[in-house]
Amino acid sequence: MPLSPTTPDLASLDLLLSVIRLGSFSAAAKAHRLAQPSVSARIRSLERQLGVDLFDRSPTGSTPTASGSLVAGWAEKVLQSVDELNAGVAALTATPATPLRVTASYTIAEYLLPPVLERFLRNRVANAIRLDVANSTAVLESLADGRTDLGFVESPTATPGMHEQLIANDELVTVVGRGHPWARRRTVSVETLAATSLVIREPGSGTRDALDVALAELGLGPPTAGLELGSTAAVRAAVVGGGPPAVLSRLAIAADLEAGSLFEIEVQGLSIKRRLRAVWPKKKKPPALAGELLNSLRPAAGDSRP
Repeated sequence: MPLSPTTPDLASLDLLLSVIRLGSFSAAAKAHRLAQPSVSARIRSLERQLGVDLFDRSPTGSTPTASGSLVAGWAEKVLQSVDELNAGVAALTATPATPLRVTASYTIAEYLLPPVLERFLRNRVANAIRLDVANSTAVLESLADGRTDLGFVESPTATPGMHEQLIANDELVTVVGRGHPWARRRTVSVETLAATSLVIREPGSGTRDALDVALAELGLGPPTAGLELGSTAAVRAAVVGGGPPAVLSRLAIAADLEAGSLFEIEVQGLSIKRRLRAVWPKKKKPPALAGELLNSLRPAAGDSRP
């Protein structure tokens, strides 16, 4: 609908707020790069347009009237809305930023990062993130080759040439489907686990590496792969569907344990804890958006930061 003839212009409202915030017409004139008589004339014109006195003027200075304070409060809300309008239009017309390239291992990419990245980008309409999924070994190779900006790994091995930041702690647990004989026993020895054919991830996977290292530390050989699959989701589905046991991240199977579609088996003498970490090359500073993402994640004492 048409605006009322008494509707003030935005520049005059902005000038009114400056006079009140800075305490004088002269200070407002300096801030707006105007002559003081021009500021006085603009404010008087605003008063005539609104039909109210905005200031009490005296030889010692000018102070806002009660009406002036009310108008200033309303003006502040109007100008805040203008700022939001300008920011939104700028975002619509801005050249899309180059996406931040992130590569994460399967457990982190499938079960940890999606809600984190959604919250992070919620108020960053001009930014974008491209998330690729690979096993931990491939993540490190992608960083070394410059094909990705920031990586997330779950393997227990060292990452030479990389900075690290802890983002979460995880645990690997042994699980079976509801029809498996172990579902009634609920406990087996680590020797039994080592001698049993498992549904297992491929070599290079952080989950596979963690299990290999844990068994080796107990003087046992690598696990027997009855079925080798290329993702955590595939392993989980195979076990739920009646396949052999598997050793999986607690993050990945928490909902299945709660629903009763998988059963956790206590393996006597075996405990596999691991640190899920963000990694990036020491010789290359990560993009600014990567630094913001890392700062949004919970830091661990003593970890390297960009």
